[in-house]
Amino acid sequence: MTPQVCRCYRWGEVPYREAWARQRALASRIAAGEHPPALLLLSHPPTFTFGRRGDPANLLWGEEGARRRGIEVVWSDRGGDVTYHGPGQVVGYPLLPLGQPRPDAGGRLRLPAGDYVGYLRRLEAVLIRTLAAFGVKGFRMEGMTGVWVRLPDGAPGKIAAIGVKVDARGISQHGFALNLATNPAHWAGIVGCGLRGYAVANLADLVQPLPPREAVLDVLQAAFADVFGCLWARDGIIPSASERPSSSGDRATAS
Repeated sequence: MTPQVCRCYRWGEVPYREAWARQRALASRIAAGEHPPALLLLSHPPTFTFGRRGDPANLLWGEEGARRRGIEVVWSDRGGDVTYHGPGQVVGYPLLPLGQPRPDAGGRLRLPAGDYVGYLRRLEAVLIRTLAAFGVKGFRMEGMTGVWVRLPDGAPGKIAAIGVKVDARGISQHGFALNLATNPAHWAGIVGCGLRGYAVANLADLVQPLPPREAVLDVLQAAFADVFGCLWARDGIIPSASERPSSSGDRATAS
């Protein structure tokens, strides 16, 4: 794999809609050749997000019930069903040129299926490597997207969800969410990813003391560089706030 120069931005906590707008603006610059590929690492205030094929029935509290509990509800253009974002979670949005989309039988521009599925598997590999650095074995579940772990009782728990979009220019958007120490009470409001009967896992369930967030970000950024062949701009120095991008026919999947 030929290394490519990439930029990594660590934004802290950003409201979901604002981060979504920033993604779109930056993806446009990348598609135009005005900015290198990028990885955005951040978190969101409590938010339930739905993908394009999301089932409203999986929002158990309803939109009004969620709002009463201080949780925003957003319908997005990513793939997958409903998931939760909130404090105690690392969200990653890779903005990468994945190839030239081609017309499908219906005339819609789509990335070739093999390239698309391969991208999802590589995102899972990044997350599995990150968990391994802290002594946790992550794994894939057959027929599902995301990363799982074994909980202390031996049951599988989903620790990372993936929901992405590849736009008509071939640029990836949205991405993954890795649970470090999320609020379990908030997960009770949804059927996460539309999967009934499966537990949600946090890194804090398996590792004590929980590693500092910045340590997890460092490991994740390094794993991403290894898997995707990135050379971080400015020798890995995170851009200052003044350098961050301001807010301003696609394919989607997963969860």
